[in-house]
Amino acid sequence: MRLQEFLINDIKPLSSGSKIGELQELFNQLTYSHIPIKDTNDVFAGTFFETDVHCFDSEKLISDYLYSLEDFYVKESTMWLDVLEAFAKNSANIMPVLNEKGNYIGYYELNDVIGLFNESPFFYEAGGVLVVEKGINDYSFSEISQIVESNNGKLLGAFISKMQNDIVQVTLKISNTSLNDVIQTFRRYSYNIASGHEEDSFTQSLKERSDYLNKYLNM
Repeated sequence: MRLQEFLINDIKPLSSGSKIGELQELFNQLTYSHIPIKDTNDVFAGTFFETDVHCFDSEKLISDYLYSLEDFYVKESTMWLDVLEAFAKNSANIMPVLNEKGNYIGYYELNDVIGLFNESPFFYEAGGVLVVEKGINDYSFSEISQIVESNNGKLLGAFISKMQNDIVQVTLKISNTSLNDVIQTFRRYSYNIASGHEEDSFTQSLKERSDYLNKYLNM
């Protein structure tokens, strides 16, 4: 995917020698959850969270609050799915990007990455969504693919949408076949069917079944 096309560099990291008031003013002008910070040697130091910054003394220096920096970023070579995961883990809508030498080169916006995700065949191709469950030590993606293809289906995408109490939940997007036939085969292989939806309702159903996508697709 063309993730690098969405790299933005119009926000330069504030220096740790700047006043907190400058950082607060920047947050007032923007809608970002975090702002990148560099140290006095122009090296990326981390990001400040907006809510924290508005509790700081505007007359003090950023360097007085370095203990509150959040250390998250991705590399320019990071795959798009890992970038999306980094957004989720850090509850951020901006993601600093470093080159392979560790230098700050810009950032990604969450909406851009989500938009790129929505362009994948998992979303735009016609088909049905099926959510299956099995023991974490008993399932395999090769078996899942075999079950789908044995029913003349095509697997457009699959991801682990939940792991709890030694049970793994896998969300599948399937085309070219009836879900009923696939469901019956999964049951014969001892998979529990958590949910199955035909193509006209798959997007909404996927949002309802996956906490991960429900949180970040609707931000």
